[in-house]
Amino acid sequence: MQRSAFQTRWRRRLSAWALLMAGCGLVAAEPLKVCVSEDSPPQSRVSKGKASGLDVRLAEAVAATLGRPLTIVPFETEFEKESTLTQEVNALLSAGVCDLVSGFPLLQSDLGPASRPSARTPDYPGAKRKRERPFVPLGELVASKAYQAATLGVVLRAGQPPVSGLMDLQGRKVGAVTGTLAGTLVSLYRNGALRGGMVSLSQRESAWSALESGRIDALILPTEAFDAHRLQAPASDLTLATYQRPIGVNLGFVTLASAPADLLQGTNRVLSQVMADGRLKQWAREEGLSWHPPSLPEVSPGPTLVSLVSD
Repeated sequence: MQRSAFQTRWRRRLSAWALLMAGCGLVAAEPLKVCVSEDSPPQSRVSKGKASGLDVRLAEAVAATLGRPLTIVPFETEFEKESTLTQEVNALLSAGVCDLVSGFPLLQSDLGPASRPSARTPDYPGAKRKRERPFVPLGELVASKAYQAATLGVVLRAGQPPVSGLMDLQGRKVGAVTGTLAGTLVSLYRNGALRGGMVSLSQRESAWSALESGRIDALILPTEAFDAHRLQAPASDLTLATYQRPIGVNLGFVTLASAPADLLQGTNRVLSQVMADGRLKQWAREEGLSWHPPSLPEVSPGPTLVSLVSD
């Protein structure tokens, strides 16, 4: 009996001490876990335990605003018949691997209730082998404010005349990667105005080698792809033309509708602040990213064929 009373008193003292520490801000806050793509520089990259990129800078700002330490969780996804990126991102959130996921395309069809009841997570540090991972019940995805527009640009071989509009590419050898939006744009723009000089490239070919060898003079592709190439090959003399166009899809953070309200509120507050005061644009420049402000509407149905091939 005496021992039981002694234990009870100590439990009460420990509980009171914990409450006091919490009131004084001495209890460590739960880390903010943000999942980022493992190898998508300059948007995000995690190598040898070091995280970098625009998405990481934004995550740091959100964590600081919320008063929580930051844990970056890199993930890697591959196309598989049994799942999509949206379902894998949902699984990461629903499994509690992360609280937020960065760099998510803000498409109407990918937000809201999940299109299937469960999915496996993609690869991330500590994950079991794929076939051993359980199927996670999926929640409802909600998006933050957009912080960047996905954009296509024209990459030129050294010595090519400048390009301020797609019609400037007439008479040149223009690479078109099959199965991509950019390839479709080259093929269909103005009823085939560029088709005479179009050079089809498979997705397995190196478009960079085709440019540098002179097989093609220009290439249309996401500007982020050119930024990544420039980081990997800083001595390359390939250039990004003046002509760059958003495709009607923005990037943002996503979380679950069941997440605490302050998570999304704090994230949106940070995004509004860093866009308004110019920090977002500055961070993008320092990371080597060709940043474009979000287009309206922030959450869109995605590009249509008509909008893609029109000026």
